[in-house]
Amino acid sequence: MKTLFMMLKSFTFGCIQQILNYFTYKAARTVLQQLYEMNPPQYTWFYNFVATNDPADRKNFIRSLGKEQRELAERVMITRLHLYGKWIKKCNHSEIYQEMNDENLELMRERLMETVIWPSDDSNT
Repeated sequence: MKTLFMMLKSFTFGCIQQILNYFTYKAARTVLQQLYEMNPPQYTWFYNFVATNDPADRKNFIRSLGKEQRELAERVMITRLHLYGKWIKKCNHSEIYQEMNDENLELMRERLMETVIWPSDDSNT
């Protein structure tokens, strides 16, 4: 039987993997945009590669890309590190915590208002 700690630990690890996948996806999109403007033939090749290889499957995506176009694979890896670095610098953890807390409170209030049975305003009784 899994303990709560074990469930939270595996959940957190899964979330980290999703974040890593997301930054690889964003890096691939960024490199695509750069190639579109600066190197249309390479853009076309990379566009077709992205269409058949999911950037969100980061390890397989970069591994496959590295076998075919090592320079592009390195560019995607450098770009995802850069994007992550920018995100970390802009990420205000206490602000995110407060926003999440406020949202939770708002949602609980809404639910409470939906479930409360208000007394009727019947003056005839």
